Amino acid sequence: MSAEFRVIELQIPEELSGFRLDSALARMLPEHSRTRIKGWIEAGGVQIGRLPCKPRDVVTAGSRVHVRMSAAESVSEAVLPEAIPLNIVHEDRDVLVVDKPVGLVVHPGAGNPRHTLQNALLGWDPELAPLPRAGIIHRLDKDTSGLLMVARTPEAHTVLTRELMARSVSREYLAVCVGVMTSGGTIDQPIGRHRSDRLRMAVRSDGRPATTHYRVLERYRAHSYLSVRLTTGRTHQIRLHLSHLKYPIVGDPVYGGRFGRPRGATEELAECLHAFGHQALHAAKLAFDHPRTGKRLALETPVPADFAGLLEVLRADAREASRQAAASPKGRSGRA
Repeated sequence: MSAEFRVIELQIPEELSGFRLDSALARMLPEHSRTRIKGWIEAGGVQIGRLPCKPRDVVTAGSRVHVRMSAAESVSEAVLPEAIPLNIVHEDRDVLVVDKPVGLVVHPGAGNPRHTLQNALLGWDPELAPLPRAGIIHRLDKDTSGLLMVARTPEAHTVLTRELMARSVSREYLAVCVGVMTSGGTIDQPIGRHRSDRLRMAVRSDGRPATTHYRVLERYRAHSYLSVRLTTGRTHQIRLHLSHLKYPIVGDPVYGGRFGRPRGATEELAECLHAFGHQALHAAKLAFDHPRTGKRLALETPVPADFAGLLEVLRADAREASRQAAASPKGRSGRA
């Protein structure tokens, strides 16, 4: 390969299967403009296998895409390293696991050209630069905290991407939702882009299959604390699915609706809920087979401090509700 050009190899993830090639690459290479990507394709610089492609070609999960760009293009729009602190939960020569804080965007995109996890990873280890998205294997929403896998070598990137597609990566989330659930269950509803709002997702009959499993950990006066496990990994899946059940996640600005004070809630709980500035969703557990050894690696991280504080206030409010019920005439007569 000429030193004037750089070729990168990408593998289409499951969540982009069925997309147009130009749209899929725009999501996989957010540091480059859609116009530039389309130009590469039309100039014959993008191949699936050894076949030239067109921008409108539909891609399938697992397809290997080779993208040829000039060295000048790769530098001019390159993601720059930044000295952003990272909480590294696991580190070896093949893989990192990062505990992403609330408010950190995973990779650059429209409206977020800098100050992302990808910038932070490049600042932490410049040798991640040749890897797609600095080795990031999957993503979390900006205001969702928790565990993310990062490959450190091309070989590890290939293996971990295949694991994700094969659904052998286990991800468990913790969430606080509005409403008291009676039991756990499974949500099996297809998800697609909202027809009129491109920033939202929607349950659609022509959407892509999506399955979410949930169980109740604790119940409060007007809320539930859940453990949520994904079978698929669609954009906004947990947030949308729980909202579809009429149990939206606390603090979700997109799917949660307007803030409402729970009937009978203590002043402390009302203030805590009103001040909670992001969705109460945390990627708490992550398990996968190590790309080199094959040994199962299981990691866990506690909820952030504000999330833990919300739980304590909800528990105190639940105790107050129980006290009020016991002190009421109906409660006293029930014990007689």
